[in-house]
Amino acid sequence: MTQVPAATRALAVLMHLASAPGPMPAASIARSLGLPRSSTYHLLDAMRESGFVVHIPGEERWGLGIAAFEIGAAYVRHDPLERMATPLLQALVRASAPTAVVAYLGVLHGTETLYLAKAESRHLPIVTEVGVRLPAALTASGRAMLAALPIEQVRADFATPRAWVDRTGRGPTTWQALRALLEVERDRGWSEEDGFITEGFASVAAPVRNHLHRPVAAIGVTFVSTESTPAVRRALAAKSMRTARELSRRLGER
Repeated sequence: MTQVPAATRALAVLMHLASAPGPMPAASIARSLGLPRSSTYHLLDAMRESGFVVHIPGEERWGLGIAAFEIGAAYVRHDPLERMATPLLQALVRASAPTAVVAYLGVLHGTETLYLAKAESRHLPIVTEVGVRLPAALTASGRAMLAALPIEQVRADFATPRAWVDRTGRGPTTWQALRALLEVERDRGWSEEDGFITEGFASVAAPVRNHLHRPVAAIGVTFVSTESTPAVRRALAAKSMRTARELSRRLGER
């Protein structure tokens, strides 16, 4: 039992460093986490021996070590996000009946949406396939995540001309247009697009958050535009939001 508090503090240090913009002084870590300064130095020394943190002597700061990177790489190999999401996507497809949908899990990859998993009630000729990357500003899933991020971060990501793509003549292709959409979708809790990616198809999506309340993915559905009314779209959005909240809960979001 005596090891439990030490383990808890070590995890808190790792999470704090992971969320920081860069290496931090030990005093700042201690102050942020409410730890005694002497205990923090002892803890950091022990974590350095295990490779989870590194000390930068010239700056007197501490950052994440190679062992932390290896844990992150192992997480990717285990595909826990896709494993947890797949049964939820299948349930979302069933709950969307009688509307035929493709349910999907997407993550942000720079200014693009990368699709990691999907389930479908019937095959639809769309480009939202596993492994495909699409412009985040045009996809419902991409904007669901962007709307949950600090607006300054989004603006910095879309500061270059190559961040903007026009596929069908619809959807935001300027910062002003994107920001206006994100403001509406942030307040509403879900995003939508109609014909921004593929003519004749529409999508709705909601953000998935982790234990730090940060958007790490999005859950959404794509369907034939003419087979849905505004009421049907709102219902599909509500189902997507419930699925996204359940995945967020499984990821530790409170």
